[in-house]
Parts: sequence; structure tokens; C-alpha cells
Amino acid sequence: MARILVIGAGLTGSLCAYLLRKQAASRLQLVIWDKARGAGGRMSTSRSPSDPNCTVDLGAQYITVTPNYAKKHKTFHDELVAEGICKPLSASIEGMMMTEGTYNLVTPQGVSSIVKHYLKQSGADVFYERHVTHINLREGRWEVCRKFGSPENFDIVVLTMPVPQILQLQGDISKLIKESQRRQLETVSYSSRYALGLFYETGTRIDVPWAAKYINDNPCIRFISIDNKKRNVESSEIGSSLVVHTSVPFGKEHLEQDKEAVQPQILRELDSILPALPKPKDVKCQKWRYSQVTEAFPNCPGQITLHSKPFLLCGGDGFTHSNFDGCTESALRIVETLVSQSQH
Repeated sequence: MARILVIGAGLTGSLCAYLLRKQAASRLQLVIWDKARGAGGRMSTSRSPSDPNCTVDLGAQYITVTPNYAKKHKTFHDELVAEGICKPLSASIEGMMMTEGTYNLVTPQGVSSIVKHYLKQSGADVFYERHVTHINLREGRWEVCRKFGSPENFDIVVLTMPVPQILQLQGDISKLIKESQRRQLETVSYSSRYALGLFYETGTRIDVPWAAKYINDNPCIRFISIDNKKRNVESSEIGSSLVVHTSVPFGKEHLEQDKEAVQPQILRELDSILPALPKPKDVKCQKWRYSQVTEAFPNCPGQITLHSKPFLLCGGDGFTHSNFDGCTESALRIVETLVSQSQH
């Protein structure tokens, strides 16, 4: 039985495990490691420290389905809707640019519920707070080392973290990456931004005519969402929550600062945009060093093979583009590569 390690419990990693389980249920032992405390990656839903029922999406906000992917990935979209994980976005989003035939899906339980669904369906053994540092080749298997704890051995390793983190890995992997591959990997780039989650008491009303709004005339803030309104959930049922995403230039300018120093600046700008906003009970600040892909791996192959015997693959939005369908495309290419080779 092949033991497969997927590094990264975000959308690509969870989908990859889910698809592998469907393809070869009895022949695999699937293991997922993530350095964070929970699932989601950049599809992150954060809970209020005071009220676990009050949540906010600090990363991705909704799934945008274009006409092309509506056909190509129909089974994925339909399954999420049928399971009640997604539903059509009906709330008012001010300043959203939509092309013909495009629609959006929202997640009533938060955007991380998509990733959790795929993790559960995969049946994988999922471990958090496992920060991979070295990958070595030992007698035809991969020895994977982490910051804390003993190394473990795997037959196949799939890397789905942001590309700069792949390039930081040490051990034999650094020698196995071909020079041409390294040059291409180094061209992959990401935007950076901060996200702020504000949590309110149950029943708190935030009196604005929209559920979310894109801001074009502020140097700091680019997007604001009243998360319960975006998901079409009454604030009387759960506490209201609000998320703020900063602009990319602001994120780049303040990238190396501590979150604690940046948070008051964002709150001041928010107060200038929404001066009547109630005082939140709790605030969380998230720094997204790797927010969205601005330059993908050349020709967007979905995945690349760093080593074939045994397999060591890379995937994720860095090899396609930053949205649900980009990650889905990458997961499909990873699984296609593994399954087709195993049949030879």
C-alpha cells in the first residue's frame, strides 16, 4: 500500500487527497500535513475568540464561476451546492465587476467548509502544526523532516504550499530540482495584503445598504464585507462579523511590519470610511504574505514533477491561477500524473 504525503491542507491539497481516494481507495494511505493550526490555507475562516459561532472569512470570499469552468468543473460546483456547502450569492456586492455568464457561490458555514468537506471525504490522516523543513531520498522513499518531531517516510510526496516555500525546503530536494525548473519556479510571484476580522455581539446591526463593497479611492482598504450579510445569514442567529482586505500596495509597503503595528492603521482608515461602525468585541489581523498569484509558473501546467521514481510533485495556484477553479485544475493534473504513471 503506497503511503502518500500531501503537504498543505488548503484547497489544492484537500482536493488532491479527495480525488486520489476516489481513484484508488484501497491502495493508498493518505496523510496530510499543514504548518497551520487548522484547515483552509488561504480559504481561511476564523472564529471569534468570544463566540465560536461568529466567524469571518479572512481569505477567499466566494467562488466565481466563469462560463468555461461552469462546464469544465460542473461536477465540483454541483456537488458543493447539493451538499449545502455552497449556495448562489444573492447579496448586494457594490463595485463588483461581472462578465456575462459569470456567477458567484458563497459558503453559509464559511469558506473553509469547502476544504473541510474534501478533507473529510478523502479519509486522509490530517495533522496540523507540522512544519516541513527537509526532504531527503532514503533507499527509494522520501524521508520528510519537520521542525518538531521525528522524520517520517513516504512513497510519494505532493507539495501544495506557495512556491517560495517550496524553494526554501532543504535536504536532497534542493539538489533534485533541475536548474531549469528552479529558474522557472523563481519567476512565480504573489501579491501580499492584510486582512482584518471584526467580531460583534449577537444581534449587532451594521447599517449599510450592501453586504460587501470594493473601495477604489482609499490607499489602505480595497474591500469590506459584512460576512453574515454576504452569506445571507441573519445577525440575530449569529454575531455580526466584518472583514477588511487591504490594497496590494499597502500590503507590500507594510509587509515586514508586525501585525500589531499595522492593525491600528487599518482600523483608522476603516473609521474614515464607516464612521458609524459599532465597536467590535474582538479583532483579528491576518498577514497574507502570499495572497494571490501575480505571475504563475510558465504555461500554467497545473503541476510539475521534481522527481519521478519515487514521485515528488508540486502543485497549487502557483501553477495555474488563484481561485477555486485554478486549484481544482492543479489537483486534477496532480492526480492524473500519479494515476497514469502507476498504471504503467
